[in-house]
Amino acid sequence: MTIDPQQLRLRHGDLLARCRFPAAGTAITCGVSGGADSIALLVLAVAAGCEVTAVHVDHGLRDGSHLEARWVAEVAARFGAGFRSERVELEPGPNLEARARSARLQVLGASAALGHTADDRAETMLMNLLRGAGPDGLAGIRPGLRHPIVALRRRETENVCTLEGIEPFHDPSNSDPAFLRNRVRHELLPLLQDLARRDAVPILVRQGELFAEVADHLRHAANSIDVTDAHAVAGAEVVVARVAVREWLRADLPEAHPPDAATVERVLAVARMESRSTDVGGGRRVERTAGRLRLVSPDDSVPVD
Repeated sequence: MTIDPQQLRLRHGDLLARCRFPAAGTAITCGVSGGADSIALLVLAVAAGCEVTAVHVDHGLRDGSHLEARWVAEVAARFGAGFRSERVELEPGPNLEARARSARLQVLGASAALGHTADDRAETMLMNLLRGAGPDGLAGIRPGLRHPIVALRRRETENVCTLEGIEPFHDPSNSDPAFLRNRVRHELLPLLQDLARRDAVPILVRQGELFAEVADHLRHAANSIDVTDAHAVAGAEVVVARVAVREWLRADLPEAHPPDAATVERVLAVARMESRSTDVGGGRRVERTAGRLRLVSPDDSVPVD
């Protein structure tokens, strides 16, 4: 028997008030792995009155993973949601966590809702800090239609499952110390909380909001610069010029070659006439010609549109 969304709203209204789902009747796709966070996403999206399709991505990394997809399908049916499952093949090797995430996001698409929580936001901020990220990365996961339940805590998503009588799937890889996120979750965050003598997640989330404000201000200022005008880039505030160059490169370079800090600084050196050209990854380079910056392809002659 399908569960009445009105009953869900009565049970979870306090949580819904902190979520960012679209208007009732809107069709949305939710990535649902079967863990507590994604199951809560599904339940709350239905409670919000959305027309929900749950999408399960099977990486085929564990025996019996097809059974997880079948179980998610049953949960989706119970809540009146649509369902589809997609399988992706991943080769063993390094960076498995990142490759699995990339494959999953590619299947889900840019508009799918994801079940990240405030705990995930705090973890992501710390991971990005360790990678040397700027304000945008230190903002972590931002609230919005892509991340409608990011204001909730992990314990709250677990409670949603408990109230609905659902035993979520526990992915054993979430305890594997080979993955950076797991070490941040199980080692670094508990240490920070011990040092702070209080829950560190709200502190980190607040810092993320402040970094988001800074990042948005810098991006707005960067958008006023013609990034192909070497003189304009060289004359801008360095912090703004960095953002402008990074966004330009990020938009045009292959996903496998995102611009790092050193690459951005080399492009700024080209704009300041300290060098004529520089490699920027992906077999491409930026060169200065007649006062203009151009991103050119590997054959040295074809500008990238």
